[in-house]
Amino acid sequence: MPSSPSLSIIVPTLDEATTIEASLQHLLTLGDCEVEIIVVDGGSQDDTVSRAAPLASQLIHSPAGRARQMNAGARACRGEYLLFLHADTRLPPRADLLVARALSGPHCWGRFDVSLEGQHVLLPLIAFAMNLRSRWTGIATGDQALFMTHAAFDAVGGFPDQPLMEDIEISRRLSRLSSPACLRQRVVSSGRRWDRAGAWATIRLMWRLRWRYWRGESATTLAREYRHVR
Repeated sequence: MPSSPSLSIIVPTLDEATTIEASLQHLLTLGDCEVEIIVVDGGSQDDTVSRAAPLASQLIHSPAGRARQMNAGARACRGEYLLFLHADTRLPPRADLLVARALSGPHCWGRFDVSLEGQHVLLPLIAFAMNLRSRWTGIATGDQALFMTHAAFDAVGGFPDQPLMEDIEISRRLSRLSSPACLRQRVVSSGRRWDRAGAWATIRLMWRLRWRYWRGESATTLAREYRHVR
């Protein structure tokens, strides 16, 4: 029987045919350690599934919704460590070893710094602010490639079944177990939502939604205003 992988990378997808092959090919270059790649599709209407299937360790189907898809991937995985990766995000070299080292001490979860790739001149400043805010607050976003031990994921009950702010909520819950390991190595994430909707408009929208969430408003209500819910 094959040994269990040390790291399971879970990639939720929905209509990502233009990026998924390059993203998965990049994961296959991580290093010598056995890494399990689980793609969880939420009902793509394009060629995502056919393009991803030959490159993934497993391809499974789930009802749409990033939290539901990531939970489904975690249930199917075998790794000691879990890393949740957006389909348009690239990990730094030897991310498998970086995660293992980060979780070998007092931390049971963490995230990477992020760089945003795109056309808008404000993207470097936006990424800088995201990384700084995360260090101050101990809250990570999905763009920063959240990772954790399988045991910690189980202890907090996985991602909450909500259509928005699932990354903020699981960060809150994991913070009760330990502070996050904030790695300075950078993932590279697409800045397409800032390019498409405008940087200032997107910043205002996200801050307004986060503020209302912190004040107790339902994530389901807030999701109706967010154009990029997956």
